[in-house]
Amino acid sequence: VQLQASGGGMVQAGDSLRLSCAASDRTFMLNMAWFRRAPGKEREFVSVFRWNGNSIYADSVKGRFTISRDNAKNTVYLQMNSLKPDDTAVYYCAADLPPYSILSTYNSETAYDVWGQGTQVTVSS
Repeated sequence: VQLQASGGGMVQAGDSLRLSCAASDRTFMLNMAWFRRAPGKEREFVSVFRWNGNSIYADSVKGRFTISRDNAKNTVYLQMNSLKPDDTAVYYCAADLPPYSILSTYNSETAYDVWGQGTQVTVSS
């Protein structure tokens, strides 16, 4: 599986962006996640769309970000609303291939087998 992330850009606080992660294989078979790395910080979990249709969000984005999946396009999206300067980061999509990692590791980088190249999101105040 290969992943291609896109959709980043420079926006102002309060604006919206939609990131896309196109997979070379069927996403409905995968747990698909978004992580981000802000300048000077560790990469952190943002959200995951699991193979069974469940989604999980980091507390910092809950209520503002929505993850979704289009099986026909093998693509996972991250709709980001009400963006804040603290959301500035490089965003990475990742896939957890079968056999899946245990649920309790959903927010750990080690649970994911394949990573996209990252897309920059910059939010100005």
